[in-house]
Amino acid sequence: MIDGTRGRRPGGGLGRSTLVRVPKLADYQQVAVGKVRRLYAVDDELLLLVATDRISAYDHVLSSEIPDKGRVLTAMSVFWFEQLADVVPNHLVAYDDERVPAEVRGRALLVKRLEMVQVECVARGYLTGSGLSDYRRTGAVCGVELPPGLVEADELAEPIFTPATKAELGSHDENVSFEAVSAQVGSELANQLRDTTLAVYREGRDFARKRGILLADTKFEFGHDRDGALVLGDEVLTPDSSRYWPADTYRPGRVQPSFDKQIVRDWLTSPASGWDRASDTPPPALPDEVVTTTRASYIEAYERISGRSFADWIS
Repeated sequence: MIDGTRGRRPGGGLGRSTLVRVPKLADYQQVAVGKVRRLYAVDDELLLLVATDRISAYDHVLSSEIPDKGRVLTAMSVFWFEQLADVVPNHLVAYDDERVPAEVRGRALLVKRLEMVQVECVARGYLTGSGLSDYRRTGAVCGVELPPGLVEADELAEPIFTPATKAELGSHDENVSFEAVSAQVGSELANQLRDTTLAVYREGRDFARKRGILLADTKFEFGHDRDGALVLGDEVLTPDSSRYWPADTYRPGRVQPSFDKQIVRDWLTSPASGWDRASDTPPPALPDEVVTTTRASYIEAYERISGRSFADWIS
């Protein structure tokens, strides 16, 4: 509804002409800033979660942005929140609502306030990334012993729960054991986090596989609502929080092509970037072709998994 439109009475008839004030983002108090998202207070019960086009890698927020990335992340989360509603409750209230300012419509979610659990809940179905590094060093991931002889991208016999600490902006999430999580939040909640994380991962993995995509791993964030129920928050199964691989090119023993920001990671660690990850210098700007390829990859992931058109989301 825009300024100057006539209001409708509950019965459906037109009332007297009234001015309806549409909220602007500046009307809401910003309460948190993350690597990609900003959080605003709407009222005592609701928050506005806004996804930007920023992209992060190796604990840095890059100077380059990926056009439409915030909209893809929002559209993907909406799809998955709907798909997973029977598995776990979530914090989504609305995405197309008069309380969502027009300037961020399409990349913002109206969500419930939660008391967040300070644990990154990671599920892995395949061995790669930091999980592979842990395995090569110790033969285990987050204390979960794995069979010897596994290689890059091997599928695990069963998905595993490999939690991590929630680090501040600019710091690195650290993999921790299940026992460490139990010590932090208590054994009852730790078990609930593990079981729910694996249940959501399996549901997402099985659905994505039907669409020709492998969900290698993903991370979730959970919180408690006012009734004390455990609720899925933040984003869910997006290309930022998950590794998605095309099933038709999957070959263990090598780094897989992906639909996530691995494209950006690979360029940053290549000789072409000229960047030393171990240095204190920030990463360089991304070349246009990496930006374009990353944008296309994010959109393809959304469209293939959801079966929906991204053009419809932004129209």
